[in-house]
Amino acid sequence: MNETPPRVHAEIDLDAVRENVRALRARAPRSELMAVVKADGYGHGAVACARAAVEAGAAWLGTATPQEALALRAAGLRTPVLCWLWTPGGPWREAVEADVDVAVSGMWALDEVRAAARAAGRTARIQLKADTGLGRNGCQPADWADLVGAAIAAEAEGTVKVTGIWSHFACADEPGHPSIQLQLAVFRDMLAYAEKEGVEPEVRHIANSPATLTLPESHFDLVRTGLAIYGVSPAPELGTAQQLGLRPAMTLKASVALVKEAPAGHGVSYGHHHVTSAATTLALVPAGYADGIPRHASGRGPVLVGGAVRTVAGRVAMDQFVVDLGSGDTGVRAGDEAVLFGPGERGEPTAEDWAQASDTIAYEIVTRIGARVPRVYLHESESARPGDGPGGRIGHG
Repeated sequence: MNETPPRVHAEIDLDAVRENVRALRARAPRSELMAVVKADGYGHGAVACARAAVEAGAAWLGTATPQEALALRAAGLRTPVLCWLWTPGGPWREAVEADVDVAVSGMWALDEVRAAARAAGRTARIQLKADTGLGRNGCQPADWADLVGAAIAAEAEGTVKVTGIWSHFACADEPGHPSIQLQLAVFRDMLAYAEKEGVEPEVRHIANSPATLTLPESHFDLVRTGLAIYGVSPAPELGTAQQLGLRPAMTLKASVALVKEAPAGHGVSYGHHHVTSAATTLALVPAGYADGIPRHASGRGPVLVGGAVRTVAGRVAMDQFVVDLGSGDTGVRAGDEAVLFGPGERGEPTAEDWAQASDTIAYEIVTRIGARVPRVYLHESESARPGDGPGGRIGHG
């Protein structure tokens, strides 16, 4: 790491990613595992985390946008990749030429990928997505026969190969929700119809992280694990990361910028939503909502400073916030470390703690950490290359 501590940085423990992938594979021993690295690996760094996941046995990688998929290929990753969020006019040909599996939810997408395959002079790998009840992307059951028939015709002409049939749960993070079994039944019906018509998919999949952890009957050929591979629980209802056998990979740290005494009755930060009740010591933490610190955590966000968990005093600003250390000599000095969240193993808050303080979910807490926050990768493999992740690499474990 640089000798001068950065203003704020996120340490990413790639050994934790590897351990989580292995733990999740053990939960679905008869299925392959897809590591979802969309949104820059949920804020952890897509390329570095993809490499670690593959080293731990992930057989597939998953992205939302085609640009994310193509970036994995540009980084030299040759593992099968599925990309599912397409809009008309997207880079279909580039994806076909890069051997990226592309999701098809409707006729327009099938038409565009067939045209791209002809232009590229090679067969496109497609996976048909079924809307089994989530109501977002995917083909409705009423339109399934038409899409399957058109895909089979495209296979016959050699422009596409249907490599997968898949869907996505709406409420798998709510164990016992009636929609779960309804969606499973619809998925089995739509899958059976496609196979009866002659589709021979390589993989069938519907399980996300929560279903991988709690619903073995949904595992089929492949499980798609996103947040869980980064060691964060997909939902408090399922248990904490520790209870689920996962270890959070991201620790967000800052260097205290200023420590000063303030008298009683002193307003703190914009709007003076916090006013000191007595003479006290304030510490300035140089991280704010431009770095991804939720403004909704104003007055509530927990931070480990000087061996104790403090609370954000007043509003989170764009670049900074304040914690009230209390009276007396706290021992905290400028340059000391403030830990916003981490695994929780040393008493520091977790991403879930920040989610509760912000009235949101842990997915958002880790994913929103901005590009101006450098990622420091710990326990990298020898195969890693410079420049992985946002802001490049500034340290090695």
